[in-house]
Amino acid sequence: METMNRTTTTPARTGPLVAAVVLTVVSAGLLAAHFSFDGDTYQNCRYLGPSTRMYVTAWAGPLCGVAALVLAARSGPRRPGGRAAVVCVAALLLLAQLAALYWVYGSDPAGGADCSGLAALAR
Repeated sequence: METMNRTTTTPARTGPLVAAVVLTVVSAGLLAAHFSFDGDTYQNCRYLGPSTRMYVTAWAGPLCGVAALVLAARSGPRRPGGRAAVVCVAALLLLAQLAALYWVYGSDPAGGADCSGLAALAR
């Protein structure tokens, strides 16, 4: 009986790239969630500061972005175009997430005067 030699692709080489894509999508979702929680900082013209969920999304986003970059770098040379796309998107998201993390620890954007303009006059 004749044995057939088959060339099999190893999923160990494509696994990191798929995980990098998933982490890039998750980090994009965390960035969108962070900006959707922006309304948590003010209530009745009083500055409350960033909420806990703003801190969580501000820290989790860059962590997912860095993990995506590491996993994309570890993926094999099988699909260089896919890896380059993941690296570009993850790097751009990481820059936006680092800016969001910086803004979370920034000072009161109203300068401590709470609401300004007509809302302050209505009190």
